[in-house]
Amino acid sequence: MKQSLALLLLSGLSVICFGQTNYQHAPEPIRRILSAPEPPKAFVSPDHQRLLLLEQESLPPVAELAKPVLRLAGVRINPRNNAQHDPNSYRAATLLTLTGLRREALRFPAGARLLQPEWNGKGDRFAMAVLFDDRAELWIGDTEGTVKAVANLKLNLTLPDAFNWSADGKAVYARAVPANRGAVPAPPSAPVGPNVQQSNGRASDTWTLQDMLASEHDEKLFEYYATSQLVRVDAVTGAVTALGKPAILTHTTPAPDNAHLLVRSIHRPFSWLYAWESFPQEVEVWNGAGVKVHTVASLPLADSVSQDGVRVGPRSVRWHPVDPAALVWVEALDGGNPKEKATNRDRILIAMAPFTEAKELQLVQHRFAARGEGLVFLKGGGYLYSENQRERRWTRSTLVSASGARRVVDDRAQRDRYRDPGDLVLDTLPTGGKVLLQNGDYAFYKGDGASAEGEYPFLDRVNLQSGEKTRVFQSEKGTYETVETVLNQDGTRLLTRRESASEPPNYFLLDNGRRTALTNYQDPAPEFRKVTKRLVTYKRNDGVPLSFTLYLPPNSEGKRLPTLVWAYPLEFNDASTAGQVSSTANRFTSPRGASHLYMALAGYAILDNASLPIVGDLQVANDTYVEQIVAGAKAAIDQAVELGVTDPDRVGVSGHSYGGFMTANLLAHSDLFRAGVARSGAYNRTLTPFGFQGERRTFWQAQEIYSKMSPFMHAHKIKEPVLFIHGMADNNAGTFPIQSERMYQAVRGNGGVTRLVMLPHESHSYRGRESVEHAIWEMLSWLDKHVKNAAPRGGASGGVN
Repeated sequence: MKQSLALLLLSGLSVICFGQTNYQHAPEPIRRILSAPEPPKAFVSPDHQRLLLLEQESLPPVAELAKPVLRLAGVRINPRNNAQHDPNSYRAATLLTLTGLRREALRFPAGARLLQPEWNGKGDRFAMAVLFDDRAELWIGDTEGTVKAVANLKLNLTLPDAFNWSADGKAVYARAVPANRGAVPAPPSAPVGPNVQQSNGRASDTWTLQDMLASEHDEKLFEYYATSQLVRVDAVTGAVTALGKPAILTHTTPAPDNAHLLVRSIHRPFSWLYAWESFPQEVEVWNGAGVKVHTVASLPLADSVSQDGVRVGPRSVRWHPVDPAALVWVEALDGGNPKEKATNRDRILIAMAPFTEAKELQLVQHRFAARGEGLVFLKGGGYLYSENQRERRWTRSTLVSASGARRVVDDRAQRDRYRDPGDLVLDTLPTGGKVLLQNGDYAFYKGDGASAEGEYPFLDRVNLQSGEKTRVFQSEKGTYETVETVLNQDGTRLLTRRESASEPPNYFLLDNGRRTALTNYQDPAPEFRKVTKRLVTYKRNDGVPLSFTLYLPPNSEGKRLPTLVWAYPLEFNDASTAGQVSSTANRFTSPRGASHLYMALAGYAILDNASLPIVGDLQVANDTYVEQIVAGAKAAIDQAVELGVTDPDRVGVSGHSYGGFMTANLLAHSDLFRAGVARSGAYNRTLTPFGFQGERRTFWQAQEIYSKMSPFMHAHKIKEPVLFIHGMADNNAGTFPIQSERMYQAVRGNGGVTRLVMLPHESHSYRGRESVEHAIWEMLSWLDKHVKNAAPRGGASGGVN
């Protein structure tokens, strides 16, 4: 291996290497597979007449990731184009008309990166942000496939949701870079003093966050790049009208009456410990001319919100989708603190124009579920709201009719996949608001269809009065077909996405049972069709049901193989939920990025998504974390050995993030594995002292457990070779790059065989083409040396150290 600035220190038989190596290539056919196009992604018009099919970008070069970036207030900003750094983007788009299947390729300049499109409520126009090296533009298209950039407008994409359609669908409200905003704030030539933080005695058990502001100059830079000018763009003429004054705008949503705007902005004082979402916030209603007519809330800096808590005051503020101008929001009744006792934790309020009086719409016993279907309105009156119970990790959804009658429609553990009724199917109104899709008293649920046999997605029609369900559609045996959109009210016309173990994913139109292919995505990795896979179920030594998906390399029948266990532990209330199958063998195998599945092409059996549940009272389940992951790993290996596919003397383990943490723990506390690969993990839990993953106790409340769970504290027990890989620009809460650096030093310092690979410019997931290839090369090289080609070891394996 070529090295620059290498320092080799020889001590006995050990070699310690420091320095930089060139990027290594993944072997064929992996390199070719990495270059294959991604499957297209469909965006359906609200009138269900057209699709925008976008081709996703393949892995960008590291040079793209290496472009200038400012890490400010939880946002990574590209200062050249005033957009977020390296967003997920698309390289081409096609407009498909479902009637006649007419296709029109949309034309954009070379080098343009397309972001997610947004249709207006009527479905006759769409808009999208288009990125270039030095700017972000707003492009507007029509149903003929004509797209045009809005002249003399630079979008400000520093913060999300940069534009929205007007309720009449004739204009776009967008955040623009202010004209004549001046030069970028210059850094001080020398410090004028120390950077100081101070607390006045209020407790705040927040998680450790990255990319926070760290100086007054950071504050000025954030203010400079995040400040935008709200404009209204005429979708036909392209005329641009400025509204209000420049501010750090975060959301702008038109009311259904097209005469009011809900505008949210943030301002100083900023925080150096919290991201921009926690900064002081103004929630206002403006008229069409950009003049404030009402202040909904002035919220202070949210710097004392407890773990799993919420902000005090109005939150989740939105327009009622049916009423011309009515605001709906949620307020905490427990001070936002889940540890406080309260009969009801939240309430939902509504205020009609002129918004000066709010009335209580609904008391919520537990915490309002802000994500997903937290609050869905029915077009003819009534609503459905969802809530989560923190202590039990439970979810409940209740339907309230226009008459006030109530019925619970979902009541289960959050991770109970077998009882999950699915997601309600919504309909987009011409004004852009979303309501429940209904056909009289009937609505629809679409879900994954998890079962003991795997996942078979479905569509159910449900009677809103009685709750009676009828299955309208379910994926056929051996296939995985999801309902992407219900295209008519009776559910007989569907847009689906179908795949199987042998069929690549493609979109289809199902019309009264008649199937029409809409895309023709080809197999990007035909070599993987020779890799067999199947779902395997078994039990832990205490009777907890477990499962994994078994991948076997080509031509491996009758052989005991080197094996890789890949897992990610999860917490569960009870054994029955923990034992639910979370894998499925009816999906198309097409690895992306630095996937562990490529090891199957190198001769490894893979126990993928091996169940390692942490079962018990969620407040104390981690007390037996180590024992449970060891028991789960041993059960998986024993089952694979019993099947005759695994050589028990040649088993490796790997995982990413919490799976990397698991990997280090398994190596420290068992003799099950010959080697491990731990990616982007956190290994010293004293550096995440206010909780992590499902652990809600602080370090000071459970010091023994934090220490027991931290593989850093047990690095001297790691006798098997371990490879650490980490992105040098990891922005995930808790998984700071220093976690891998210090863990490597701990294992090395105790005489362990170890290697540390730090990937430049990579975040928590690896995106750069060179980084992905190199990570695959590192994994293959490490596993080949220390697992596949390892010398036999004597003695029995297994058990807890």
